[in-house]
Amino acid sequence: MAFSDNPKFGVTIFPTDYSIQPVELARAVEERGLDSLFFPEHTHIPASRATPFPGGGDLPQMYWHTHDPFVALGACAAVTERIRLGTGICLVIERDPITLAKEVASLDVISNGRFVLGIGAGWNREEMENHGASYPKRWAVVREKVLAMKAIWSEDEAEFHGEHVDFDPIWSWPKPVQAGGPPVWVGANSKWVFDRVAEYADGWMPIGGLGSGNMARMSEALAARGRKIEDLELALFGAPSDVDQLKGRIEQGFDELIFTLPDAPADKVLPLLDRLSGIAEAVRE
Repeated sequence: MAFSDNPKFGVTIFPTDYSIQPVELARAVEERGLDSLFFPEHTHIPASRATPFPGGGDLPQMYWHTHDPFVALGACAAVTERIRLGTGICLVIERDPITLAKEVASLDVISNGRFVLGIGAGWNREEMENHGASYPKRWAVVREKVLAMKAIWSEDEAEFHGEHVDFDPIWSWPKPVQAGGPPVWVGANSKWVFDRVAEYADGWMPIGGLGSGNMARMSEALAARGRKIEDLELALFGAPSDVDQLKGRIEQGFDELIFTLPDAPADKVLPLLDRLSGIAEAVRE
């Protein structure tokens, strides 16, 4: 495996109504020489739910205070020129694929080809069900929606006929700046992620780290479909803020490392951003 000799560094944050404004943050990320900015998504959180928070304990309030990622990223695109802008992650299961394809294409055009579509199926069953989505079939639905969007981005008269997504030929412009559509990164760590990435994704964005042998499993899944891991974008979310640990992750094969920022005001976030940009620079040296 060829490891990156030019790693990229970015940040992710819940862009809430009480934390640093997305526009101010985007400018600060670009000014400090970092490479990317990612926003997650939750349309809402049901007030009464049975699904436990995967992080344990009470669900933090940032989950129901976050901006719509496409509105926030559109504002960020308008005030930046260089950094990549992405969802980390977009809950595809909760969105209409034709509408989402339009939003993604529009943002890619507005940002001049700087958008990354990070996707997932989510964990909150009640949230999905409020959208009429099927929790047990969530990944099957995500798969078809992604394949349908790729058709819309690539074809003048796109059509798709699946079990969960079905439409006759349609016209939909603009087409994305990035040929075939923005890169699709799958945010998941399960034993099924390898085949999913190999079939319909351009990148993998696990959180925190890798289990033993997972890079080999990803390579095997890609090879079965005539692909190579060297062609895959590998982004580590929740990257450590330690130079030696970051170098170790790069040696594992990660070419983009994404630090997590707190959902806090500018006076808390900007000093941390200064420190993280310094750490990134130290790794690059």
